Amino acid sequence: MKIGIIGSGNIGGTLGKHWAKAGHEVLFSSRHPNELGNIVRDSDGNAKAVSVAEAFEANADVYLLAIPFKDIDETAELYAGEYGGKVIIDATNPYPERDGEMAQEVRDDNRNASEYTAMKFSTALTAKAFNTIHANDLKKRAFDTQNPIAIPFAAQDDKSRKATETLISDIGFVPIYVGDLGATNAMEVDEKVYGVSTDQQELRSMLNIS
Repeated sequence: MKIGIIGSGNIGGTLGKHWAKAGHEVLFSSRHPNELGNIVRDSDGNAKAVSVAEAFEANADVYLLAIPFKDIDETAELYAGEYGGKVIIDATNPYPERDGEMAQEVRDDNRNASEYTAMKFSTALTAKAFNTIHANDLKKRAFDTQNPIAIPFAAQDDKSRKATETLISDIGFVPIYVGDLGATNAMEVDEKVYGVSTDQQELRSMLNIS
């Protein structure tokens, strides 16, 4: 797959490197792509650094959203013409101490953060994944064939579900489908499986999934 990484920090940068190693074509992006040289050099595979605009214009199969939550509105509005019908994997979390009042409003709202992102990227096919795992575990436990970590995820439709499941499996994690985006409450900040790194049996038990 061709994957556009929107936000190449700890989570986005690490996932992009893993996916490049797994054989995918990866476009790392940020507002300052000239600063992404080290990430590209560290990638074992087909990867390059581009601007956010270039990433969206590249017609990728999947986009990973790994930007600060406060930037969701602007990003969705600026690139609305480019991501229609594409799968977006939302790895963001609303942190009021970083993202301000809008993040607190989302956390207080009846919608969860996943549904908020899907509403903003309304023409895309949204999935939620990789927002619960610590960056260090994401970096060190990928491709672990002995004790693989389970990754909970949700998806809006079959296309986004299959793409996300594949991309989780391709880097050595175990995908655990929790349901549609309305079922992600346990994955929210400070909720049941946020920050939890465990095997699939325990994660299924925590989520009450058979």
